[in-house]
Amino acid sequence: MKHTLLHILLPLLITAAFVKEGKAQQPKQNLNISFLLDLSDRIDPKKNPGIYQRDLQYIKSVQKAFTNHVRGKKMLLLKDQMQVFFNPLPNIPNINQLSEQLKVDFNPKTSKKDFLSIDKVYADNPAKIYQSAIRDHNYVGSDIWRFFKSNVQLYCIKPAHRNILVILTDGYMYHKASIMQVGGKSSYITPEFLSFKKLTTADYQSIMKKNNLGFIAFPYNLKELEIIVLGINPSVNNPYEEDVIKQYWSDWFKAMKVKKFDLLTNDLPAALGPVIQRIIE
Repeated sequence: MKHTLLHILLPLLITAAFVKEGKAQQPKQNLNISFLLDLSDRIDPKKNPGIYQRDLQYIKSVQKAFTNHVRGKKMLLLKDQMQVFFNPLPNIPNINQLSEQLKVDFNPKTSKKDFLSIDKVYADNPAKIYQSAIRDHNYVGSDIWRFFKSNVQLYCIKPAHRNILVILTDGYMYHKASIMQVGGKSSYITPEFLSFKKLTTADYQSIMKKNNLGFIAFPYNLKELEIIVLGINPSVNNPYEEDVIKQYWSDWFKAMKVKKFDLLTNDLPAALGPVIQRIIE
């Protein structure tokens, strides 16, 4: 009886071991991470003290998650990249060079030097970009809506990759070149706009539904794109501002069939860092 039982169980145990080993050895996904930086006056230290430093720490958290992912792969399987975008392009000296250096591409031919340099590049270059904008009071704004209209599919989605777009913004959307309304839908929201629409009470959802309020969406199918919105910073004058902002973004992403999205409110990098790591890993 014992021999019979052993003959039955042994093949099952061997099969289970191979299945477990096979699962453990499955290659990691190829990452394609894009940043979209909001360089509007939200980063002005006088208006929002500490915000730009938090942005820099958020960027480092994403970069560390990317680096950990890459270092956990075999060299022959490397096919991962990360880059930074702006809309419009900031009027900053050497912006092309700075952004070009922030475009990293890891593949089997990547040198040890490239592995070692990514930490420094992602510590130095974003700081130079932010500090230059702040020093010159050169706040060109951020046309996030138009970036989605014209660039998101072209720039941020790469076949056979896990595509993640990280948007650093306060959650408001406004640019003088993109002020449009179609019925209740708009290309922008500001604190004044939300107040004007009376989205300041607990029944904001019913008001939005009744008046068909939301961002103007595009007929896209972004099923291969994940999005992380980092740094949402609602006005303290409206207790429901954060909820309303997140409702606008959620409805917008759902309308464009975004695969997955996370809307993270402005907080200490020490608190958000582990959250970012869990999302990306």
